[in-house]
Amino acid sequence: MPSALPLLDPALDPKKFQNSSHTAEAIPRAHVALGTLDTLWFNTGTRCNLTCRHCYIESGPRNDRLVYITLDEVRSYLDEISALGLPTGEIGFTGGEPFMNPDLLDSTKLCLESGFRVLILTNAMRPMMKYVEHLQPLGTHWDERLVLRVSLDHFGATLHEQERGPGTWKLTLDGLQWLAHNGFTIAVAGRLRWGESEARMRDGYRRLFADLGLALDAGDPAALMLFPEMDESADVPEISVNCWDHLSLEPHQMMCAHSRMVVKPKGGTPEVMACTLLPYDRDFAMGASLANAADKVMLNHPYCAQFCVLGGGSCSTG
Repeated sequence: MPSALPLLDPALDPKKFQNSSHTAEAIPRAHVALGTLDTLWFNTGTRCNLTCRHCYIESGPRNDRLVYITLDEVRSYLDEISALGLPTGEIGFTGGEPFMNPDLLDSTKLCLESGFRVLILTNAMRPMMKYVEHLQPLGTHWDERLVLRVSLDHFGATLHEQERGPGTWKLTLDGLQWLAHNGFTIAVAGRLRWGESEARMRDGYRRLFADLGLALDAGDPAALMLFPEMDESADVPEISVNCWDHLSLEPHQMMCAHSRMVVKPKGGTPEVMACTLLPYDRDFAMGASLANAADKVMLNHPYCAQFCVLGGGSCSTG
């Protein structure tokens, strides 16, 4: 049987993450400069058909804190990429559930026709399956340029549904198999929140993929991404400039060194955020234009430590 949920970490020290330039111990805080904008993400809106127990963005059927981004708004950022001569090769769509956005397929087609690779994060349930007639030609025509990454939190139904709700397991597997059988390039995203080792998790997914007849390599971190868990209230170390040497890491390895995300707050207009994981935090807002996206990012949030620096996580394909 899968292990029980691990004990929660101690509560976050309130002195931490209070100063953007220095840690609580008065050591200069680590920062990350944008190297190249390889991936531009669009948050399609926070509405989702599910209300998961541990959703970092608190998506759900009634959450419209981030509203649907439109085809014209996507087009304007693609035009800016061209005007600025940015080397962006990949466009990502995340949510919420992206297929709740009525402009998703048109936006996807626009990005593909403009020469970008496209990555869509989805739970592969009813919102996606409503569009199968329109979605299928994209998979047939664009082959490996279009990737759909399906959220399957655990390799077993019990823990997946503990997170996502009763009945979600079969519907997700049905959608995943439909994508595979219709020629789409697919990937799977799981979560490391149950105290199991990465090796055990990958072995479990390997057996599941074999049972489902999916040609996915569970040992390939691009085909099966296992994301570190995030808890804003849990105590984690701050990342100072000294940490790079201690951890044998380089700033350019962090997600914010090569990606940005566009969000559209309710009642507002689209703006660029430094991190896909922090769509609401004003300290990570970079203005409306990609021209400002090169500003350095101060690692002044628990997620910077939990997900990226210590967790080694990244949302993009590269």
